[in-house]
Amino acid sequence: MADQRDPGRILDGLNDAQRRAALAVSGPVAILAGAGTGKTRVISRRAAYAIATGIVPAGDVLLVTFTDKAAAEMGERLRDLGQPGVTARTFHAHALSQLRHFWPDRHAGAPPPEILESKFPIVGRIARALPGGYRFTPARDLAAEIEWAKNRRLSPTAYGPAATAAGRDAPLPIELMTRVFADYERAKARAGRIDFEDMLGATVDLLESDAEAAAIVRARKRWFSVDEYQDTNPLQDRLLSLWAGSSPDVCVVGDEDQTIYSFTGASSSYLLDFAGTHPGTQVVELTENYRSSPEILGLANRLIASTGRTRALTATRPSGPPPTRSAYADPQAELAGLVHSIRTRIGDGLAPTEIAVLVRLNAQLPPIEAALTTAAIPYMVRGGRFYERQDVRAAIRAIQRAKPAATGRDLPAALQAVFRATLGYDPDAVRNGPEERERAADLGVLLAIAAELALQPGAAEAGPGAAEFLAELARRDAAERANTAGGVTLSTIHRAKGLEWDAVFLPGLEEGTLPVGQAGGDPAAIGEERRLLYVGITRARRYLAISWAARRDGANGREGSRRPSRFLAELGFGSDHGRPTRTVPSSTPGPRAARERVSVPPGAEGAFEALRAWRSARAGGDGVPAYVIAHDATLLAVVEARPASLAELGRVRGMGPARLERYGAEILAVLGKP
Repeated sequence: MADQRDPGRILDGLNDAQRRAALAVSGPVAILAGAGTGKTRVISRRAAYAIATGIVPAGDVLLVTFTDKAAAEMGERLRDLGQPGVTARTFHAHALSQLRHFWPDRHAGAPPPEILESKFPIVGRIARALPGGYRFTPARDLAAEIEWAKNRRLSPTAYGPAATAAGRDAPLPIELMTRVFADYERAKARAGRIDFEDMLGATVDLLESDAEAAAIVRARKRWFSVDEYQDTNPLQDRLLSLWAGSSPDVCVVGDEDQTIYSFTGASSSYLLDFAGTHPGTQVVELTENYRSSPEILGLANRLIASTGRTRALTATRPSGPPPTRSAYADPQAELAGLVHSIRTRIGDGLAPTEIAVLVRLNAQLPPIEAALTTAAIPYMVRGGRFYERQDVRAAIRAIQRAKPAATGRDLPAALQAVFRATLGYDPDAVRNGPEERERAADLGVLLAIAAELALQPGAAEAGPGAAEFLAELARRDAAERANTAGGVTLSTIHRAKGLEWDAVFLPGLEEGTLPVGQAGGDPAAIGEERRLLYVGITRARRYLAISWAARRDGANGREGSRRPSRFLAELGFGSDHGRPTRTVPSSTPGPRAARERVSVPPGAEGAFEALRAWRSARAGGDGVPAYVIAHDATLLAVVEARPASLAELGRVRGMGPARLERYGAEILAVLGKP
């Protein structure tokens, strides 16, 4: 614990830039803190130093954090520095404390309204009353659009023109979204509740209209520090200016390269424009990175440099292995490579808890979970398990109610029909909201599991039906539930922000996934996707592995070719930067370019192509993707083994008893074996 009687001790261990930031204790300050540069350390030391040197009493300090967890951590750090009296809160928590104080006096003694913890119950009821297929629009997307409007202090009447002017990609047509917004506001008022945006908005209204209340608030806190300022929205920025009033002692901390919440209304412009709107601002850049190896930072720096910017992080850690890019022909090969690499890291002595697999979408996680479960590698899912997701549970309930009679190869189509009728699932629909895209991906995963299950022999000769499918989901749910106490972290990149691991894997770096397909050609959306990848890269300390597949099923369950993410070229992969690459043989049918990467033994080309032709015909007749019949790797193994009997064919890797029972005789016939 630092000795508060010796302020200089508080600055011990800071580098030159961190020290400059900690010494900038008066006037407006902007700290541009790159990933891994120790911003939390600087924020706490700066506040402790200002208090210890008499610049400001502890009771006058307000440290604003992005989350309650971060606020608790900041408070603990200040206590360790000998300053237990500092207030660390989120925007919402501090605003609520003011509303609770002033509300009764200004509302005839009435207590403040109760807080609506979630918009979903109200918005969900409204959504179910929408016309046609619109009633299946996810409540989360509707709630997010309402939040976008309220963060800009827009009423339902003002929302339409503002959304149109902003070119909003709203989850509903603007006129219909306006109606949902108005219905939500009326329902909330009838219930006597306020939501989290009202909490901020009502505080802004109070401080703008009540000079006495504003004076009391400003007398209590006059020295401010705001973390994650790149993710500030218009309502929060206005609230900060009202809290500060004429006080110049406002410090904002953030990193424009980690702005990944623009869809909520956040904008890095408040951080970047701070010096212009606050004359005399001291700007301090933190660029010494204490997290990642020089090789990983080199990759991250190239990604930022691709936008024309010259800012770069410098490494303080020793050199490590170069990041790798692995090009796979299909997702099965990618999963096999992922499992092998994780096993290698663990075998080298790395604890599973120091390994993370980070993805763009939640729906990418279930196949990874299944692969790790099969490989007996412990894991934990950060931010919620797949089988606990609301849309997955809704799909399971829909199947239980519908009880489709289809079995075997007819099961996936029957389930898709259930999803279409009860959940509004349309594999070919254009999806505007992020939750709608996630839901479509989740349902696509369930249909892929059903197609995979169609291979397995069931109790009935026709094959497994809905009961067996639900039992398989329950089995996977139990396996997922069992992996909650530690192990390899599985997470979306959004949920990984602020965290770090020794080894990070970033699979699925393909066009349509990262960047997400809905980004289209929108430069702002592509910029957000690029920053998301930057966040993923900078979570790694020593090992970083990036991969993509040449073919993959889409949300509609249809297999198609994929192109590597445009960001791979920006990272320097595939050019002359000397990074190792690896191409794994294809295990699904693909375009000519993909097939050429499969090494077929001399003299076996005819048999291999004959098996491909058989598989294509059988897949068409069964109405399932070709990979359900057999992957290219399996066909190649068959050709290499040259089996003469079912027994020999059964020993071929990738066949298994289900494939052998269903397709064994046909495969031998194609090979000319009776």
